[in-house]
Amino acid sequence: QVQLVESGGGLVQAGGSLTLSCAASGRTFSNYAMGWFRQAPGKEREFVAAISRSGGSPYYADSVKGRFTISRDDAKNMVYLQMNSLKPEDTAVYSCAAESYVTPRNLAASRSIGNWGQGTQVTVSS
Repeated sequence: QVQLVESGGGLVQAGGSLTLSCAASGRTFSNYAMGWFRQAPGKEREFVAAISRSGGSPYYADSVKGRFTISRDDAKNMVYLQMNSLKPEDTAVYSCAAESYVTPRNLAASRSIGNWGQGTQVTVSS
């Protein structure tokens, strides 16, 4: 298991930017593909972005492609989500997820992710 703690959420106006961070501890971080998911009130959790164990092959939901960037720093056991050009529909609780030895696409589609953070609220005002 790996423990995940998100930070960086907050209130921002439409068109603004935020960077979310996820700190990992426990098992070997480099063994894990990492991802971000979000859940808006009354909606199911949805995939946002994922990155491979090597830091390559970033994979994005169509709704955030070109606006969000996922990255990782294995020296610090951190994964980041840079969010630009935010829209009110981006409002949600954003959670970090980790799964070992899978591709970013597999992480995006997984229904059995075993490692989740507690989430951080992002609110985008119009």
